[in-house]
Parts: sequence; structure tokens; C-alpha cells
Amino acid sequence: MSITRTDAPHSVLAPLADAGLEVPVLGGGRVRHVNLDIAASAPALAVVAVHVERVLPYYASVHRGTGYLSQASTALVEDARVAVARHVGARIDDHVVFTRNTTDALNLLASAVPGDTVVLDIEHHANLLPWERRGRRVVLAQPTLSATIDSLAAELRPRPAALLSVTGASNLTGEVLPIDVLASLAHEHGARLAVDAAQLLPHRRVDLAASGIDYVAFSGHKAYAPFGAGALVGRADWLDAAPAHLAGGGAVESVGLAASVWRTGPERHEAGTPNVIGISAIASALGELERLGDDARRSHETALTERLHAGLAGIPGVRVLRGFADVDDRLGIATIELERGSVGLVAAALAAEHGISVRAGRFCAHPFFDRLAARANGLRASVGAGSSADDVDRFVDALARLVADGPAHAYDRTPAGWCPRHDDRPRPELG
Repeated sequence: MSITRTDAPHSVLAPLADAGLEVPVLGGGRVRHVNLDIAASAPALAVVAVHVERVLPYYASVHRGTGYLSQASTALVEDARVAVARHVGARIDDHVVFTRNTTDALNLLASAVPGDTVVLDIEHHANLLPWERRGRRVVLAQPTLSATIDSLAAELRPRPAALLSVTGASNLTGEVLPIDVLASLAHEHGARLAVDAAQLLPHRRVDLAASGIDYVAFSGHKAYAPFGAGALVGRADWLDAAPAHLAGGGAVESVGLAASVWRTGPERHEAGTPNVIGISAIASALGELERLGDDARRSHETALTERLHAGLAGIPGVRVLRGFADVDDRLGIATIELERGSVGLVAAALAAEHGISVRAGRFCAHPFFDRLAARANGLRASVGAGSSADDVDRFVDALARLVADGPAHAYDRTPAGWCPRHDDRPRPELG
């Protein structure tokens, strides 16, 4: 199977730090790496990598240091807080709390919710597990989104809940949920709305004030700033009343052996030395996404998404998973299962023989995957702002050949997954 190339390999919207990276393949030789595992961890934007290199010499302690570098690092963190608030349309009295990632942010929020939380079974584990011991009520998604919203209303109507927490876009199917509708639904029944925007925010603008979202959580590593930071943004009252997420320096006004006085505000949950570089990288990435423009990014990624799904539809024995029959809006994510053969083997061969990175498994969304799929595991390909049509074409071509003819090399199934029996690829020299 072959698809006509219509643009150059590097004709991308946003240059990435790994642009042009070549990787070795089995049998010798090197090929340009194709990263279609963006939904798991996106590489840094090139401007973010430059920004990190520029600010590293100024790294120092924050908030209490008197030196020039300390004041510069403090400014990086606090300027980033303002940038994040602006980017997500935060209300003037919302808190921006920096965390390690979305999972960390939602665990923090779970400790602050004064009542039950309602979730859907389609959620990533980051938005399923934190509520498990805190009054979690799970609503089963229906074949259509409209019926699912009706089921949520039926759950919320007779029995109050404090929070409805939903994904902004499925990491399994890419389907985008109507956040403003869900915010209205939650508020109508006396609940607040939290959005796991780990997948959505890097690709679509999120606006708390305009959409009625009460809390949003996201990760830098999915938003082209993979330096170990994330954020929770939202209403102050629950966060100020919650126990400190971490007990330590910076979270307290004063410490006594009998009792301590805890701060309110973001500092209450940011004990210890913050990830200054990671936090600043998030601000840099969000600024670059704003510069690229929402319309340009959406147009670019929509074209790639349509190309990806059209290519997959032309491969016999491949089925694309879909959650809702009435949702046409989706991010550049496609999860497939095969009529026969192992997706794990195919994923290994894509990497080892073609230099293409995808992901195989159940994608930390086990309940949703198990309901949609007939096989034990799926294979997911995902695109982003730095992807190109050539990336999609290479993947579709390679997948079609592997499904039809199998790998060109021998592989063994090991505890670590499928691995080439004789792997002659040299390891990278990383220092």
C-alpha cells in the first residue's frame, strides 16, 4: 500500500527539539525518526529547548534568597504562574498550583473535594484512581455522547455530588467532550466541574471563565515542555481549606512543636524547592502555542487526523476504536486493534525496522479499552503540532506491510515485551 506524498518530511507547523533526529534500524542504516507517541509524551518545542538552555545559568533557590540569581528564578516561577493563568482563562481569584503532572494535580484536588465525585468509566487512570477512596461514583458511558450526558444527569439529579470530573479528550479515541455542556450540567445540579486536560490542552485552547470549568489539570510533558512539571488551576476555597499536599518548607507561616500555621494560596501545596526549569518551560511552551495560533494548530492537526484515519481505513484487518457514535470532533489520536497477530509485535517492528514510535497496550484507560476492544491490547498512533503528512504516510505504509507480510526480522516475547532476537542497533551515546 502506498500513499502519494504531498509535502516534505519537515513541513511542520512547529519545529521540535528532535526535528531531523535519525535512529538506527535493524540490519544497519539509519532513518529519520517518526514520533507518533505524542499522546504519551510530546518532545520539547525547539523554542522551549532554547529557552531552557538560556535560563539554566540563572537557576537558584526561590522566594527567600536575596541573590540576583535567586530573584531571577523567583521571577521565572511567578511569571509562569501568570502565563498559565492567562492561557487557561483563569478567573482573577483562581489559584495556579504547580505540580509534577496531571496525576499529581488530580490527587491534590481529590484531597480538597468536600463530598462525592462523579466520573465516567472512559477516564484515564489519573482521573479514576484518585477518587477511589474519596466517594467515587462511576457512570458508564453509553454508545452516544448525548445518552451519556443523560446518564450523568440521572446520576447527579437525585443524589448530590460535590464534583463532576471528566476528561477533556479521550487519550484512547481522541474524542473531544463538550466541556461547556458538562459545566452547565454540573452547576445545574450543585456540583463543580474538573477537567483532566492532559490531552486536550496541548491541542485546543481551554478557557475556565468562558466554559464554566471550575478546575483544570494538565502536564507539561504532553504540552511540549517535558521537564517534569504540571499544574492545577481553579477555585481557591477548596484548595485553601484542604490539607497541604506536601508538608514541608514554604507551605507554612510558622512552625511550632505543638502546632503549625499553614499558608493559604498556591504556596500551601507547593512545599519544598519547586521545579523552576520545568515550570518556566511550561510558560515558554504555552506562549509558543499562542504565537502559532489556535486556528492554525487546529487546521494543521485536523488535516493530519483525517489523513491518519483515512489511511487506516484502507488497511484490511485493522479496526479503529471509537467510543461515541455521535462525536465527530477528535484529536489526532487513533487506537487500533488487529483481527489477527500481536499489536505488541507490530509496534516493536515499527520501531526496530522503520524508526516509527507508537504505543501498544491499554493506555492507562483499562475500563474504557476493555469495553471497546475485542483483543487484549491495542496500538495507538498520535500526532501533534510538530507532526507532518510524511510522518502519517510512513506509518500507514509500514503498518500495511507489517499486517500483510509480518516483520522482516525475528522477535522474541520477553517480560519487557517483544524484542528483536538479534538487535544490532547501537545504543545512543547520551553521556
